[in-house]
Amino acid sequence: MAIQYRGFNTIERSKRFRLTDIDLVKQDLINHFNIRKGEKLMQPNFGSIIWSVLFEPLTDALHQSIVNDVERIVGYDPRVRLTAINIDEQDHGLSVALDLLYVPTNQTTNLSLQFDSNSATLTTKSSY
Repeated sequence: MAIQYRGFNTIERSKRFRLTDIDLVKQDLINHFNIRKGEKLMQPNFGSIIWSVLFEPLTDALHQSIVNDVERIVGYDPRVRLTAINIDEQDHGLSVALDLLYVPTNQTTNLSLQFDSNSATLTTKSSY
């Protein structure tokens, strides 16, 4: 299988800096979720609302707003499609689990995002 997409990642310096295909797409999504909506210069609609609502109770309306936000963010990237989403309240934040379809190869993958309100960090887990 030929490499479709190439990019770079400097987050985990113990690994090679180069990312390809689905790993690159996941890192691009993680980068997007790490930015608060309105924080990117000259792009007020870029980023996620999740950071702004971490301390709010997870009502049905807020749950739907987060689902809409996740769908919007994943929808920016034509390389993947969102097939399922699960949002859970955690002790100190939110857990967002995404099932994704990598379009060029029809490969499915999971991406779990843990938004921690105490440390203001986003941790991830991924599987194929």
